[in-house]
Amino acid sequence: MSIFALQSQAGGFLDEDLKHFNKKFDDWCVHFERYDDAMLIVETLKNPHRIDIVEITPLSYPQYFFPTLEGTVHTTRQIGQKIICIVEPFMGSSFRLVICDLLTKTTRVTNTHYKNVLSVEGAFANFTE
Repeated sequence: MSIFALQSQAGGFLDEDLKHFNKKFDDWCVHFERYDDAMLIVETLKNPHRIDIVEITPLSYPQYFFPTLEGTVHTTRQIGQKIICIVEPFMGSSFRLVICDLLTKTTRVTNTHYKNVLSVEGAFANFTE
């Protein structure tokens, strides 16, 4: 379950117009199911050496695969068919663990609030459901 996208070395993802770059990866960005298809497009672009092909997976970019996931995702971990994320719902808020189910495409926020990164990392490292 992965797709390939075109990313500028500055970090933006190539938009469907093949001229502009979006800060966040979304449905308007050019993406491919195969690496070879992405390479075909890169070769036709101006300055192809400035564009990288990146693999987008639920583990590397969970917001794309789970649209209900809100906030800043700081790190992810896969346990079985679930992606566990450390999320800061909004700037300055307590951290939360979010469980993203790969089979049902649902997300669930745990009840516990973590004040700092160290406390949430301990829970993250020892997470079991």
